[in-house]
Amino acid sequence: MHLKTLQAMFAKDREIVPDMDEEAARWALRIDTGEIDPDTDTALQAWLAADPMRRGALVRAEAVLSYFDRGRALAGVIPRPQAKPIWIRRRLVLAAASFAVMAVCGWIMISSPRHYGTSIGEIRSVPLRDGSSVMINTQSAIQVDLEAQLRQVTLSAGEAWFKVAHDTKRPFVVSAGRVRVRAVGTAFSVRKRDDGADVSVTEGIVETWVVGDEARAVRVAAGSKAFVPEYEPPKLVTGSAEIERSLAWRDGQIALQGETLADAAAQFNRYNREKIVIADSGLAEEKLIGQFRATDPLAFTDAVSTMLGVSVSRQGDTLLLSRQK
Repeated sequence: MHLKTLQAMFAKDREIVPDMDEEAARWALRIDTGEIDPDTDTALQAWLAADPMRRGALVRAEAVLSYFDRGRALAGVIPRPQAKPIWIRRRLVLAAASFAVMAVCGWIMISSPRHYGTSIGEIRSVPLRDGSSVMINTQSAIQVDLEAQLRQVTLSAGEAWFKVAHDTKRPFVVSAGRVRVRAVGTAFSVRKRDDGADVSVTEGIVETWVVGDEARAVRVAAGSKAFVPEYEPPKLVTGSAEIERSLAWRDGQIALQGETLADAAAQFNRYNREKIVIADSGLAEEKLIGQFRATDPLAFTDAVSTMLGVSVSRQGDTLLLSRQK
């Protein structure tokens, strides 16, 4: 039956949270039978809002249902019922256990997109089915779609580092807004920004371009990085030390080499609910050198207090830096 099929299929996948997908299967079945309207049902909307990963789980469940019914139709087993009661739907699915159904459902398990995300301060490492791996930085979200001839990743927020398994027949393409980054077998990171994306390459070579301006695609080699704006030519920077420093987040660190205090505070604020606030613009322009744990803003502000002779005061979830009087 639909619900049990969904649960069993998702249970085989260790990358998916069983409880979440069991709930998603139930919601998908209720939507499929016409019991609820997904756009207006308040209980469903509340369930989705409680965890950003739930929307992806629901999409996967609905995809399995869709192809399950398509498989039965192609096999000539039984036409798709329209808004039948749940108990009738379950009996019909039992009658639809044909080879065609299993083939279609098996295809969905291989190719349906996967959604991954991180919360504040979280860094997550995810192995992919093609042998690649991805490390996802704080407050980031990606969708992974491994197709027969193309491996696609959509970075909708934040930053991720990719270690790509070599496969010349299936290029690996990361999308970040209008920016595209293509690799075959290499290692690189992409950070999405409001006006483009940062691309840093640690191994191999990638090609990057902007949709609609493919003629100005550029190649970025290991030890180089590029800022790819959406409406200007890419800007290349060379220097492996700079690359490694920008990727210190993979070890839970923030590495500073001449950044302003304002820049440093912005980096720490990405990883923590406690926010660093600078009281005056002159202090904000002070430059710093050092390496700090990304999730320990208090240790950072204590170090700044010693280095720059500033005072630190806590106001709720705010660490206020100001000149000592």
